[in-house]
Amino acid sequence: MRTDALTKQYGPVTALAGLSMSVPRGEIFGFLGPNGAGKTTAVKLLLGLARPTSGEARVLGAAPSDLEMRRRIGYLPELFRYQDWLTAREVLALHCALAGLPRVRWSGAIDASLEIAGLTARRDDRVGTYSKGMQQRLGLAVALVAEPDVVFLDEPTSALDPVGRRDVREVLRSLKARGATVFLNSHMLSEVEQVCDRVAVVDRGRVVSLGTLAELLGGSRRVRIGVEASTAALAAAAAAFGIVERAGSTEIVIGGVEPGRIPDVVAALVAAGARIRSVAPESQTLEDRFLALLQEPDDADSDHR
Repeated sequence: MRTDALTKQYGPVTALAGLSMSVPRGEIFGFLGPNGAGKTTAVKLLLGLARPTSGEARVLGAAPSDLEMRRRIGYLPELFRYQDWLTAREVLALHCALAGLPRVRWSGAIDASLEIAGLTARRDDRVGTYSKGMQQRLGLAVALVAEPDVVFLDEPTSALDPVGRRDVREVLRSLKARGATVFLNSHMLSEVEQVCDRVAVVDRGRVVSLGTLAELLGGSRRVRIGVEASTAALAAAAAAFGIVERAGSTEIVIGGVEPGRIPDVVAALVAAGARIRSVAPESQTLEDRFLALLQEPDDADSDHR
């Protein structure tokens, strides 16, 4: 899967601004960004649900408009609703038909996807009797029923309890094990950390960072520095090395500091009049790095706001 300078405009609004990235087969790829970053637009373009203003997208080597390629895709949207009067088996049978699956394979495919989603015991119950978490599981079963080569999942664990989230993680790992590609769009960054091979962070329609979790997190640290009587001058000195997350009377917390610059941070604070009581580097979480990236200045900001 790849995109080259993919752009989508809705009148004067640029929803996606030259998105370029590639996702190899068999990878679990996290696609992250704040609301309005262009994530949903990108997914719609990759699925062929919208046409780009410019640029190109390829999924499984074909254009998103290719119907044969679409049959090899599974999709769980963030907002979905199935007919309350249908049973889970009937919902899945409908999607087997939509996917063009041969009738002889329906029964086995339905049973397998119900088992994966943990709904076998409720397969003949009407959807209207399902809890929100069970409907989320049914949505996952629908996405997987045709054994797709590429699976797009938009917030797949949003309505699930911890057991359900663990089950989804296992499903994603099993998809990867059989060579499927998973495109995961989620705000639950702790979940992304546990399953994704690589992550792209998108803001205002552009990729602002892309790489493995080690690459995203390994180049910077949060540093807690104990000081006496923090001042505005100390906060200004600290800001030259990262994002000042806290500048209290006894502690300054700086995010996004390169490990080799920590001695320079201390020296700059001493030069600004600080008395240092302690220095405690901390490893960043994905959430830390995500927030830091969104606060970094964007040279093209005026072009697409």
